[in-house]
Amino acid sequence: MAEPRPLLLLDLDGVLNPFAAVTCPDGHQERVLFEGEEPVRFCPAHAGWIRELAAAGELWWATGWGDHANELYLPLLGLEPLPVVRFPPVPFAPELKVPAIDAVSGARPVAWIDDNHTEAGRRWAAERDVPTLLVPIAPEVGWTRADVDRVLDWAREPV
Repeated sequence: MAEPRPLLLLDLDGVLNPFAAVTCPDGHQERVLFEGEEPVRFCPAHAGWIRELAAAGELWWATGWGDHANELYLPLLGLEPLPVVRFPPVPFAPELKVPAIDAVSGARPVAWIDDNHTEAGRRWAAERDVPTLLVPIAPEVGWTRADVDRVLDWAREPV
């Protein structure tokens, strides 16, 4: 029986959308997606990175954006929708991501890319019996090629 593909969880704000950067980072564009709110930043080159992750594991959104990530953000990159981890209604405390992620993960290996890993998330990851990788992202920078490569290398390791 084949080993289950790892679950790869991708946050949006602070990861794909480096909202904390003082100016729009090189390679990114800005678009107002929510009336009355700050523009959202996106990088067309990230489409390829997302495809690479999707080929290496089962890629899911792990973002408070919920279905808006598929409806509003992925079209900017020309990508098809991803499954969505269901979180409490926004706004919610970041540690409340953990129960929903735990429920989706089951006993599968998980790599979680997020700009706001909490103590509850680190404790959850440390207590799991299967490989679990937390990838912290600086929200003023967003994810980098090194972050993507780290997840890809991890996903290739035997369970």
